[in-house]
Amino acid sequence: MKIAIAADHGGFELKENLKKHYEKQGIILDDLGTYSTDSVDYPDIAEKMCKNILESSSDLGILICGTGIGISIAANRHKGIRAAVLYSDDVARLAKEHNNANIIVFGGRTMTLDEVVGRIDIFLKSEFQGGRHGCRIGKMDD
Repeated sequence: MKIAIAADHGGFELKENLKKHYEKQGIILDDLGTYSTDSVDYPDIAEKMCKNILESSSDLGILICGTGIGISIAANRHKGIRAAVLYSDDVARLAKEHNNANIIVFGGRTMTLDEVVGRIDIFLKSEFQGGRHGCRIGKMDD
């Protein structure tokens, strides 16, 4: 599975820590930016990620801003994107099982590295259930 990661300045530190964590496991996250703590606009970062996902350059995206809220709103404006803020373990599972999220979102200022790693693991181990959930996703894409 190819996973892309991107953050604004509010999520830069968490992004870098996630890259280090997964690199130790032999998993390389494709870093789409930002590359410092200099202020950037989260809609621009979301745009870059959405383009990556919609062109099938990556199978999954991870987006991070200060809270996860702004960047998820920006991402969800793109048809075909299902960005979910994984603010709890249950939500991490359901974002995959019911929503088949293609971008998972975190808050660099509101979540710890351990919380985020745990939620990513839960999401990756979960499977999309399809059925009525697939029909609902289809309605959004129509």
